[in-house]
Amino acid sequence: MMNLHYRSTTQNIKLTGNLFFRLCLILLPSTLTLRAACQNQQPANDPAMKIYREVPPKINDLVHTKLDVRFDYKKCYLYGKEWVTLKPHFYPTDSLRLDAKGMDIKNISLTKNGRNIPLKYHYDDSLSLNIHLDKVYRNNEEYTIYIDYTARPNELKLKGSAAINAAKGLYFINPDSVEKGKPVQIWTQGETESSSAWFPTIDKPSQRTTEDISMTVPAKYVTLSNGRLVSQKNNGNGTRTDTWIMDKPLPPYLFMMAVGNFKIYHDYWRNKEVNYYLEPKYAPYAKEILGLTPEMMEFYSKLLGVDYPWNKYSQVIVRDYVSGSMENTTATLHGSQVQHTHRELMDTYYDFAQQSIAHELFHQWFGDYVTAKSWSNLTCNESFANFSEMLWAEHKYGKDEADFRNYQDMQAYLATPGNYTKDLVRYHYVDKEDMFDGVSYQKGGRILNMMRNYLGDAAFFKGLIIYLRANADKNADAQQLRLAEEEASGRDLNWFFNQWYYGAGHPVLKIDYKWDDAAKKQIVYIQQTQSDKVFKLPFAIDIYAGGKVERHKVWVSDQADTLTFDAAAKPDLVNVDGDKILLCKKTDNKTIDEFAFQYFNAPLYLDRNEAITAGAAHQTDESGRKILMAALKDKYYGLRIKAINSLNMSNDDVRSAALPILTGLAKTDDNTLVRAAAITVLGKLKAPANMDLFKAALRSPSYAIEGASLLAIHQLDTARAVSFAKGLEHDSGGALVPAILTIYTKSGGEDQWPFALKAFNEPQFVPFNTIRNFAAMTGRIGKPEYAQQGIASLKRIGIQYKPFGVAGTIIDILKTVKSQRAALNDEASAKAVDDAIADINNAN
Repeated sequence: MMNLHYRSTTQNIKLTGNLFFRLCLILLPSTLTLRAACQNQQPANDPAMKIYREVPPKINDLVHTKLDVRFDYKKCYLYGKEWVTLKPHFYPTDSLRLDAKGMDIKNISLTKNGRNIPLKYHYDDSLSLNIHLDKVYRNNEEYTIYIDYTARPNELKLKGSAAINAAKGLYFINPDSVEKGKPVQIWTQGETESSSAWFPTIDKPSQRTTEDISMTVPAKYVTLSNGRLVSQKNNGNGTRTDTWIMDKPLPPYLFMMAVGNFKIYHDYWRNKEVNYYLEPKYAPYAKEILGLTPEMMEFYSKLLGVDYPWNKYSQVIVRDYVSGSMENTTATLHGSQVQHTHRELMDTYYDFAQQSIAHELFHQWFGDYVTAKSWSNLTCNESFANFSEMLWAEHKYGKDEADFRNYQDMQAYLATPGNYTKDLVRYHYVDKEDMFDGVSYQKGGRILNMMRNYLGDAAFFKGLIIYLRANADKNADAQQLRLAEEEASGRDLNWFFNQWYYGAGHPVLKIDYKWDDAAKKQIVYIQQTQSDKVFKLPFAIDIYAGGKVERHKVWVSDQADTLTFDAAAKPDLVNVDGDKILLCKKTDNKTIDEFAFQYFNAPLYLDRNEAITAGAAHQTDESGRKILMAALKDKYYGLRIKAINSLNMSNDDVRSAALPILTGLAKTDDNTLVRAAAITVLGKLKAPANMDLFKAALRSPSYAIEGASLLAIHQLDTARAVSFAKGLEHDSGGALVPAILTIYTKSGGEDQWPFALKAFNEPQFVPFNTIRNFAAMTGRIGKPEYAQQGIASLKRIGIQYKPFGVAGTIIDILKTVKSQRAALNDEASAKAVDDAIADINNAN
């Protein structure tokens, strides 16, 4: 699963109810995002609230699950018939417990010799069926249970989590077609244990079963499920029954269904089907959106030494998804944030969408082929999938891109102090959903990368091959990964796993340097300043002197280590952690001149990133400016953007040096995001001489460049910006939409209201200043009807994100709107505010 809460991005990405998730970043205090709210809603760390979570005992094992389902779109019900075959795991038993959440159970029988024999059962709290079998069964005997039931997902009272914002299992999207322009869809979300909201099962990751699903749906719709489509039968009444069979076992949480008006693009990898299911509007862009999938499959197959292990691979993109993406076996489901037009795709460079595609595909090996034994060992699924995003970046786009993603994820982990006290493998937690966090994802991915660096690529990936082959179609935990890597490398890894998998936190390093000219020795002082424990750290130190670089491999394992190196002359640079591999916080006490040398001579993304950070803090120093001016032309676009955004344009020396470079970047850089960043900085100067540049950029096919140019024009001429924005409305997307929204909410009136309202209601994440600007527009707009529409939109945000701590802020904003409407003698809208506040306060 792609967890949006713990993702970060430098790009303006439309995020939907995933992770409502999967992740706006960002670490900007001026931005009200779901992620920021979630950081303040971390599960409590009080040990008294946490329970030991054993691997669920296996009394019975699932063998085969056959389902025959049809849908009631009006009631949002699923009418199901199930034949589930099981056998005792080891000990004889005369009972069976199945998870079944909120269902209407009509019949439970034992199927034997073509007859259904009714069985007695108890339905405990409408969550679990305790079924009394007809006899004691032994583990060499299979039996089949028939269940006639109705699933009522919209009547379930179960709550979701930060990672998965609902737990209904089965979702009806716009079933009555009330929302104009929104497709009618049905889809499922099983993780963590929500498949049992639409069919009775033993809903644990340690179970595996083959699958046979028949779906009766309106004949105009397309279906998708696990495995292969074996038959389609037209029923003569406007419906069709599709039957899908999965003949390799999978955990129940990876069962899936999707129904809707999807267009299918057929692709291939080797001799296997690779299919993309999209809304008709986006079907022309299917290959652009998802077309790298076969190349990814080839890369991962070769890297892992195990070919893609399933019969097909399909991906479907749905509306209103409750998470980021989900790795259902053979049939990944993505939220609509993955869906883009050609123009929107122009501004994406290994963006969240492509990371999701890589992440979920890698799960087909780590999570589906080999599944975590329990949620405590979620690292065996999610850490690997997170790690895979970096592997693909490295393969496809180069080391700078991979190192940027690695660093970005480390910062996402470090940004949440609640992460610091959590082990990667946790057998004590409040709720299983707590496992879907920055430790299981970002920290776990970084830990795998450190292990890879320590062992070397050959040994590390050989260990993964051993792990996958030894545990194929089974469950595994972190210890089995350790044993596989030890077998491959011949090295003991208990210290590594005890420290990083079964321990919490990270090192906080303070690094100081001293040159002893008399002794011709370079001394490096490394202190671990964290209070909880001392880490054992292997890494490289690179010493640059006399035009050469000499590498020293070292270990530190004390709270304070002193390392001494011989050198003929004072080094130009001592680069601690030369591979930039350590998961840590650090204070590296280099001089600005040493950072300048590092920028121009040390090769890695993070070497240059650290130097740019230092240069940004020393812009009055010639060396600091030298770093920034060079970084404006860095080979990696992300560092060019960082340098642009770091410029202090109020400094005369910086401005005079940077202006010609910025102007060139704004006009001709080959990366649209760099051009947009340069235009944004130039716009803040409010220089009329730049107007022609901004107007010319409005003709760019890039939404990012158009949006930045429009906002820059707004700084110079409000009325002209509003007029230009009106002309761009008809073909707007990507970063252009929030740009127009910002201009309209600040400077627009009634003519601009319909677009502003529509744009405000579409994104799942809204910048905090846009919420306030939208509220201000709601307060000043002339028509009470429009004001009440704005109040309703603000109420929606207050209710939707109330679990994440934003309700109080929205209520304060609404009170300001009330004062504005009262000043306009608009009593109806003022009352609408009171009602909205009451609804927010009363919402569950």
